[in-house]
Amino acid sequence: MAAKGALAALALAGGLALAMWAYAETLGPLDLSRANDGSVTVTDRDERLLRAFTTPDGRWRLPVTTAEVDPRFVSMLTAYEDRRFRSHPGVDWRAALRAAWQAARSGRVVSGGSTLTMQVARLLEPREERTLAAKLRQAVRAVQLERRFSKDQILDLYFALAPYGGNIEGLRAASLAYFGKEPKRLTSAEAALLVGLPQSPETRRPDRLPGAARAARDRVLERAARFGALGRPEATLALAEPVPTARRPVPMLAPHAAEAALRADPARRIHRLTVEARLQAALEGLARERAEALGPRLSVAVLVVDNATGEVRAHVGAADYLSTERAGAIDMANAVRSPGSALKPFIYALAFETGLAHPETILDDRPSRFGLYSPENFDLSYQGAVTARRALQLSLNVPAVELLNDVGAARFLARLRQAGADVVVPKEAAPGLAVGLGGLGIRLTDLVRLYAGLARGGEAPALVWRADQPPTGEPGRRVAEPLSSWYVFDILRGAPPPQNAPAGRIAYKTGTSYGYRDAWAVGFDKRVTIGVWVGRPDGAAVPGLIGRQAAAPILFDAFARLGGEPEPIAAPRDALFATSATLPPPLRRLRHDAPRTQAAAANAPLKIAFPPDGARVDLGLAAAPGEATLALKALGGVPPLTWMVNGRPVGEPEARRQGTWKPDGAGFARVSVMDAAGATDSVVVRLE
Repeated sequence: MAAKGALAALALAGGLALAMWAYAETLGPLDLSRANDGSVTVTDRDERLLRAFTTPDGRWRLPVTTAEVDPRFVSMLTAYEDRRFRSHPGVDWRAALRAAWQAARSGRVVSGGSTLTMQVARLLEPREERTLAAKLRQAVRAVQLERRFSKDQILDLYFALAPYGGNIEGLRAASLAYFGKEPKRLTSAEAALLVGLPQSPETRRPDRLPGAARAARDRVLERAARFGALGRPEATLALAEPVPTARRPVPMLAPHAAEAALRADPARRIHRLTVEARLQAALEGLARERAEALGPRLSVAVLVVDNATGEVRAHVGAADYLSTERAGAIDMANAVRSPGSALKPFIYALAFETGLAHPETILDDRPSRFGLYSPENFDLSYQGAVTARRALQLSLNVPAVELLNDVGAARFLARLRQAGADVVVPKEAAPGLAVGLGGLGIRLTDLVRLYAGLARGGEAPALVWRADQPPTGEPGRRVAEPLSSWYVFDILRGAPPPQNAPAGRIAYKTGTSYGYRDAWAVGFDKRVTIGVWVGRPDGAAVPGLIGRQAAAPILFDAFARLGGEPEPIAAPRDALFATSATLPPPLRRLRHDAPRTQAAAANAPLKIAFPPDGARVDLGLAAAPGEATLALKALGGVPPLTWMVNGRPVGEPEARRQGTWKPDGAGFARVSVMDAAGATDSVVVRLE
């Protein structure tokens, strides 16, 4: 009889197997499209999440593997959901028979018989019905999954697809949304909550129903302790922890770089950048904090480049990516803006390279005229005879233009372009000397590349943004010779630092564009180069926006947040250490065939330098009516100058070429100036 019973059981099992095989044939192949259609993610160089994008149907579904999940979570999950997960073939027949027997006796569902593999099958091919046919389909698919994948791979599918309420799918998205951390770092209480949510994600959402969420978590902890997945003392402590009551935002670091990576390779699911997440977060916070302190509508961009490799370690494209007032969606690190004096070091490097000058060569800083062009220093004062070192450290305009006049503006621009910088110049027959003082356009990315070239002995690197692609092998491009690069470094390291900043730690240079539209600061040591831009994305003038005051403090703070001590650059063997008096005679003083006289500047035509014609100048009049002042500045002409606004004189005639006016309200104003010879110039501006 026993033998006959065994044969009958075998026959029944064989019949069931044949029936399931025949049914499986009608189902067709497994549909794994949902598993492969997760969120596109962007990570940093160490695979820390920078940013994720929702799926086409608006869901957060982030990739994660079993190896990236705390083993305690896996133990608690199997103890609560499927204790024989590691041994059954996809269907736990013992659990299924027990569930059926309990349901038959009580007339209701007492316990479930679904395994984790069956749940994965349901998640891969979701259906609304909860019928016996649906369960049979899940069972067949579960067996197919077990034959095709390992147990850990099946867990990977569960971790990627399990629902956690709202548009959150998958363990990693839930861990970030509810706890702001990766699944590897969950506490026992946090893990228990995420084990219990997928059973009924909408009725247990902690951000809407924290009481139900807590009850579900406590049931998981109790069951985990009962089956040995968690120690009883640890479970008791976990029961006392609160549950979260709100969702956290998914990380959004380096948003502009992330979007650029996605545009460049839209088919890739995971993008790994060279950015460092911790440094990126610190500098985004710094940019946001400083922009708020500087005023409304202002933005800040910061770029950090590793000098040795050209890798971008941080890319802050705006002060606040989500701010419409500050136009945060615009990547100002890639916007073409006027650099002001930030390109002067490359004029000096070219002069040193050609043997025209040495850092201790005496230059003349006095009123000078180059054809119709008559440059003036920023503060309208002159230093007289100064060394090239001092002239660059003080960012004097006249000596820089004198050097540029001798090396040639066309040669200067050709060198910048040869180094890979995409400079934009006005469409004219030939470049003028104004290009040395900001009369061109350049991106922060290109400016930082050029300065990184100075740190590398004159070889500007190609910027590297991606860590998941092999280097292009593109060689660096020459921006200066090694000796002249070091001379510039040595000079800029002695530039006066901003207030309360340490001196002599980094080589740096600032720039202020014409009309106070852009403030720049770029600094470097042997390790890294950091560039900072401050201004309004719409290009409007901002009175008082000066590189030394607005951008330089951000630069020094960025170096401080980088950590470590700045590393100096060693002097080349052929560096010439001398004073002005001990230099070879041809290098002691820069000489010119044509003398420059004090009257030369007066021969230049009178022109209003600030405010520019047609400008919209934000003086904050709505917030402080009657308190704001508008700076007035002219070039050329014969002093004294008389300023007028809407036909009325502003103050007394001045020998200096600058003045101020306090407007009584917002609106349009015509600003005019007249010199002692009767020459005039006029502009119309809009005050806000």
